[in-house]
Amino acid sequence: MFQQQFTIGHGPFERCHTLSLPSIKSMQELKAGIAKVFSVSDCDSICFYNRRDVLTSLDDIKRCDAPVQIRVNGEIVREPSGPEPLPYVGNRYELYPDPLGNYDRLFDRYGPVIKTVNMGTTIYLTNDPDVSREVLREGQFFTKTTSDPSHPLYYMRNNEALFTCDSDAPAFKLAHKFIPPSLTPKAVRHYTPIVQTCVDRSFKVFDELDDKELAFNVYQYTFKMAGEIIWKVILGMDLGHFDSIDSKPHETIRLLGEYLSLMKKTSLRGSWYGYLPFGTPKRLRLVRQLLWDGVARGIEESMPAETSPDLPMKDAALNATCVADYLRRATDDNGEKLPEDIMLSNCVILVGAGFVTTSSLLAWLIYALVKYPGNQERLLQELVDHGAEAGKEWSYDKLTEMPFLDKFVKETQRMHNPSFQTARNATEDVVLPGGYFLPKGAVVIPTFPSIHKNAAHWDNPTRFDPDRWETEAVKGRHKMAYTPFAAGTRGCVGYNLALLEVKSAMAKLVYRYHFEDASTEAVVYDPEFIVVRPLNFYARAVKRTKWPQKQA
Repeated sequence: MFQQQFTIGHGPFERCHTLSLPSIKSMQELKAGIAKVFSVSDCDSICFYNRRDVLTSLDDIKRCDAPVQIRVNGEIVREPSGPEPLPYVGNRYELYPDPLGNYDRLFDRYGPVIKTVNMGTTIYLTNDPDVSREVLREGQFFTKTTSDPSHPLYYMRNNEALFTCDSDAPAFKLAHKFIPPSLTPKAVRHYTPIVQTCVDRSFKVFDELDDKELAFNVYQYTFKMAGEIIWKVILGMDLGHFDSIDSKPHETIRLLGEYLSLMKKTSLRGSWYGYLPFGTPKRLRLVRQLLWDGVARGIEESMPAETSPDLPMKDAALNATCVADYLRRATDDNGEKLPEDIMLSNCVILVGAGFVTTSSLLAWLIYALVKYPGNQERLLQELVDHGAEAGKEWSYDKLTEMPFLDKFVKETQRMHNPSFQTARNATEDVVLPGGYFLPKGAVVIPTFPSIHKNAAHWDNPTRFDPDRWETEAVKGRHKMAYTPFAAGTRGCVGYNLALLEVKSAMAKLVYRYHFEDASTEAVVYDPEFIVVRPLNFYARAVKRTKWPQKQA
């Protein structure tokens, strides 16, 4: 029986395997077999070489009198490279205090997949949509394992909650069955009045700030706005964040912000750091307990005086007063409900994930209004053309059908996406597109801000241009070149609600106020927070006294 030897990689990564060829009928069948033997994630990326030339047919391979070399996308298989780590600190000073800028610099220097070491923790990062596609595809090669100490979310791991549990945790299937139906477009639609009422409550504060000619730290107020909205949507209660200019965030919302900050700070230190009985790690453990207790009280307080009947999931999602009410009442096809012990952790994470990203995105949207000339005026004109007026309540359909609002939000997410550390764990040795070899257990982060500005996929990527979304190039882009809410089975389930929140806020705020930049220095972001948030962006919200005429 005729056999051929195949080799992949070189040096310490070289591996050989002998295959019997007579039973193989096509190149595609051979590639599939090779991919299985050598753990290549994308069999279509495989190509074959002899000592000098590419081998394009089975006959070429059979005639080869030497081992056939396997390459991936024409590249020899090798480990990703990166800067040489220093003792103990690794690449910390290559990355911080500007990780986003330094990631781009390192991608330019070392290629689309890089290896970094920070305080003993090895993380691989990519700005390549092809690699991101393989990493975010839950299956043979990758999964989400927050219980791995190297995972960025290790210090907020919780195997009862959809966002923070391991993919193989028993609670994942239960949570994944019950939670997504509560956040579908149809389900989110009936929360539209709630969201807009929360935005309307902010007018009192912004009006007073304008009357006093005061600028404000934008993130501090979008933090309160997003917190107000998410608490109302998830738990059905008002927080009074905009009762006055100086109203402080609700204690549980404040604790949640502190928890996410402490978690990120702890994860950026050595693995030993989290075990310290004092300082940030100790505070993290305390805040976590206080946070869970606070949400538990919120759930209890949100319970109606009279018990509402259970409903099938689809009906419950459309009739619930809030998400917690849905989780209490929803039943599956077998009449089973989400266990109460799983409900608490999921409510905590829904509140956290639902407001921390939105608060940052709202701040960056206002930043885009004042930093990129002409866009605020175009958005106002579109609002007027679609019937905007004082006190108007926007329908879900009307918000989603305004083209410039949609393009403006998308372009802001492309340029200033808050989410940047969606990590996955390699379940076995794997060869990724481009020929990059990753060992079992490797943690990989598709770096969305870098992917969204990858010049190989975006024309003039550092230019803020909402109109690019109408071009054929963008319409036909790689589907993984723009993933603000991640992708795959572990992608963000709350993106419909997030988009409703920010579009409602933009429609309401831009019609009522003209935003002006009041920052006195270059705006910087927080490198030690779970999302990308602006720290020192100040603005004024000036009440409008005139509006453009409606255009035909």
